[in-house]
Amino acid sequence: MVYHIPVLLKESVDGLDINPDGVYVDVTFGGGGHSREILSRLGDNGHLFSFDQDADAENNIVDDPRFTFVHSNFRWLSNWMRYYDIDHIDGLLADLGVSSHHFDDAERGFSFRYDAPLDMRMNREGGKTAADIVNDDTEEHLADIFYLYGELRRSRQIAAAIVKARQRKPILTTQDFLQVVDPLFRREKEKKDMARLFQALRIEVNHEMQALSEMLTSATRLLAKGGRLSVITYHSLEDRMVKNIMKSGNVNGKVEEDPVYGRKASPYNLVNNKVIVPSDEEVERNPRSRSAKLRIAEKKEE
Repeated sequence: MVYHIPVLLKESVDGLDINPDGVYVDVTFGGGGHSREILSRLGDNGHLFSFDQDADAENNIVDDPRFTFVHSNFRWLSNWMRYYDIDHIDGLLADLGVSSHHFDDAERGFSFRYDAPLDMRMNREGGKTAADIVNDDTEEHLADIFYLYGELRRSRQIAAAIVKARQRKPILTTQDFLQVVDPLFRREKEKKDMARLFQALRIEVNHEMQALSEMLTSATRLLAKGGRLSVITYHSLEDRMVKNIMKSGNVNGKVEEDPVYGRKASPYNLVNNKVIVPSDEEVERNPRSRSAKLRIAEKKEE
């Protein structure tokens, strides 16, 4: 089984405008597809640091003296760069989608296609599982998760049904969960809404939005002048955050005014004003790339 098919491979790495002697970071190593492409464009003096919090990804490590694997959540980007005495980087690539490996590994609980423990942790070494959240969180908090991260209008009804069901018996598997929520979805939108529901739980389990915010803020500080940020997103929440940081320098999108000249200040120039999306051929080869959007920005010269 293929671990993961890299999305927008050429476009995202082209977007880094690689300096062969530069220092680069791939914060979503996964199957190593993007990392290998970056390494193919580096010279002997270049270096690539690749992050992944999932221990399974270590099986794909590249044997190359120019490569360093960091087994960590990318939210700790600044800490690890400090550990390796790296003050500035020349480019950072992030493919924020869940890998094919996670969806296809039935035991991980990421997909409603399989009956499996309701886990959804990217890092299985600690933290709450999806089952912990579904069985322990308040009805109000569950409704907030489904509304904010899944954009589900019936979030309160879903939360109420979960709380009622868990009083009878714990909700421990994906099948347990589906039996509770399935009656609340209309047949014509069932798969789409179920995907959003599982997405919302996964985001909460892995603190994805907080981690993304911290990583993007760190990347903005670490990028050298002329350095590139190349990010692939798959849903509106993460895309909005990436768009905000590229246009305003912060994840909230608040544009800061220059105190002297009153001009809008942003640390980036947009490389592509219009998002780059996969070709029809790529979508046909890899249907999971269908919702991908690539944004690229360059750190301004002072």
